[in-house]
Amino acid sequence: MSENDQGIENEPQEQAEVVDPTDPKWDELDAQDWREDGPFDLDEVDLDADDVDRLDFGSLIMTPFDEMQLQLQIDEATQQVQAALVMHANSALEVAVFGAPATSSMAGDIRREMVEVTEQQGGDVQLAEGPFGTEIRRVIPLQNDEGETMYHVSRTWFAHGPRWLVRGVLMGEAGMTEGTDGPAAVLYEFFRNLVVRRDESPRVPGDLIPMTIPEELVAQAPEDGEVPEQ
Repeated sequence: MSENDQGIENEPQEQAEVVDPTDPKWDELDAQDWREDGPFDLDEVDLDADDVDRLDFGSLIMTPFDEMQLQLQIDEATQQVQAALVMHANSALEVAVFGAPATSSMAGDIRREMVEVTEQQGGDVQLAEGPFGTEIRRVIPLQNDEGETMYHVSRTWFAHGPRWLVRGVLMGEAGMTEGTDGPAAVLYEFFRNLVVRRDESPRVPGDLIPMTIPEELVAQAPEDGEVPEQ
């Protein structure tokens, strides 16, 4: 299943009435601590305490799972990894890490921006309580090469840590369901197991923190950034 196929549907998904992204209840939801079981900051864990095989992408450390497929989104100019697309069965999870304020949350600003952009694109957006606070569910109309209208369906998670934010975008079957069971279960566990290594460089909140390709994968990664199954 290619990246362009993720979450693309012929028929629109039913959406509830659009929720006001400025409602204080969403800020109250995001103010809770959702990271007891991950994702973790590097200072919160001891990676040498177990013999688990992990992939170290510099700013993000991943725990691979059986039959995991991985595709890297690489900036051609800098050759830095901007995001990773993790695929399992008919679902996918795109992960990226960003700089964030040390003492406040970016969630409200992100919600408002995503709702505004989605509505400008003629899409539908719904907010709901997810496993990491407010979950953003979107259905965005697209046109294929034949001019037919298709729909990109996704669910977005945000996990806030010390001066960092990890974004996860569920697509495919996992993006069209609710909760963390079923098609989303494996990708949810993968997201929970992420470990962030935030560097000391000053960053504007919202700036991408690039990843680096692990040495053991450099020789395996073709020009399109797709890494063999783990």
